[in-house]
Formats: sequence, structure tokens, C-alpha cells
Amino acid sequence: MKYFTIPELTASAKARALGIDNTPPPAVKVKLSTLVNNLLDPIREKWGGPITVNSGYRCPTLNKAVGGVPTSQHVRGEAADITVGNQAANRRLFDLIAGGGFDFDQLIDETGYSWIHISYSPGRNRRQILHLK
Repeated sequence: MKYFTIPELTASAKARALGIDNTPPPAVKVKLSTLVNNLLDPIREKWGGPITVNSGYRCPTLNKAVGGVPTSQHVRGEAADITVGNQAANRRLFDLIAGGGFDFDQLIDETGYSWIHISYSPGRNRRQILHLK
């Protein structure tokens, strides 16, 4: 783990505000490390600049509080919502990921590149690219 940390992927202002303990169990920490080592760090390396994690791991209680679906990959420690600061830059990052040979499960443009959802499921990556309005 070169650029991202487990605390960065578990930090949540919403969890703090609601008093929710968003500490991941050991098996989820392993998945978060896998996400970082196989996807987030290589993307950051190729991008060449900072990438911010808006949302990483969400315990079931936090996931429900933010309106996430129960089957969200965030709950399993397999997903992160990321940004590089603005929609135009996020679009460039999205295009870099989509065409960069990365092994991902889902790459989702969230509401006009407001942020990017990226996930990694070892052995089950679908390389699915979606654009949500």
C-alpha cells in the first residue's frame, strides 16, 4: 500500500456525525488491502497526482444511513468512490481507468462525473463500465 491507507478508506463524516463505528472486521481489511494494491495504487501511479477517496468501506449500519443498497460492494470492502477534484478531471481519470488495462469489477461515472465508483472482486471482475445520471 503505497498511496492509500485503511483509515482513509474507512473514514466517514456521516459515521462520526451519527456515532456509527465504521471499523472493518479483519476479513474486510484484507479486501481493502487487495483493492488498494491491485487497483487504487496502480491507478494513482498512472494518474500521477492525488486522488481523494470520498467513500470506501461502509459497515451495514452506515451503508443504510447513506441510502446504499444492502448488496453494495462498499460493505464488503471491495469498492471506493474517488475524485480528483472536478467533473472534467474526473472524466479524464475515468477514461484513463477504462482504457488503461486495469482489472476492475465496476467502473461507474456517478452523475456526470461528480465522482467515480471503482470496485475490485478477485476472480470475479466483470470490467463493467456504467454511466449513471
